Amino acid sequence: MTLSAQDGLVYIMVVTAAADHALSDLELNRMSSLVKRLPIFDGYDVNRLPEISAQCADLLANVGIEGVLDLVIAKLPERLHDTAYALAVEIAAVDLELEQEELRWLEMVRDALKIDRLTTAAIEVAARARLRKA
Repeated sequence: MTLSAQDGLVYIMVVTAAADHALSDLELNRMSSLVKRLPIFDGYDVNRLPEISAQCADLLANVGIEGVLDLVIAKLPERLHDTAYALAVEIAAVDLELEQEELRWLEMVRDALKIDRLTTAAIEVAARARLRKA
């Protein structure tokens, strides 16, 4: 399977959205929005999201969460590790409620990508600040 770094980032978002066993419209809309506006996705065809999401779901069913994470890490340059974690946090936090499964997944991503606690804390605080409601 050929997986681009951008596809890997989408996989991270898909698994994050599915971590609590409920892929919400809010999460799907946020993924689409992020792909449309973030510079890391320049040139990425947003119309591929359903196809890439389905590929990720199939892979998830076959190799599990750890298998998907290992595949993504193998394809993701180190300079994008913090980006991957930031995207995972953004999707997990979009509904402003983090379930235990989502927290465990974020911990797995953080540890697998070897992101230090200070960086992860900064990413998490920034997401809460961006998503806070009045």
